[in-house]
Amino acid sequence: QVQLVESGGDSVQAGGSLRLSCAASGGTFSSSTMAWFRQAPGLEREGVASISPRGSVTYYADSVKGRFTVSRDNAKNQMYVQMNSLQPEDTAMYYCAARSGIVFPAIWSRTSSYTYWGQGTQVTVSS
Repeated sequence: QVQLVESGGDSVQAGGSLRLSCAASGGTFSSSTMAWFRQAPGLEREGVASISPRGSVTYYADSVKGRFTVSRDNAKNQMYVQMNSLQPEDTAMYYCAARSGIVFPAIWSRTSSYTYWGQGTQVTVSS
């Protein structure tokens, strides 16, 4: 059973930066596509970024392109997202997700494309 644990959430001022981490255990991390999702109160969970098993392919939501960077360290079973120029609309619970193998570009941001989920870490951005 794959377990995912997020960390790094915090409260920051607009314009600030945060780095979230996702630690994976219990599966074959290096053959899994990993992703970050977020969910604000009253809204659906949305895909933020996804990274292929070897880290060579990444996808981003339009709302975070140029501000967020997803990366992974397969030797440490960790995935990260560096979030810069944070805005109040980035406030949400951020979730780590995983699936075996690759994900097709057209469906990378669907929650149904991922099998395993973490419990989330809260990011709050104040203006």
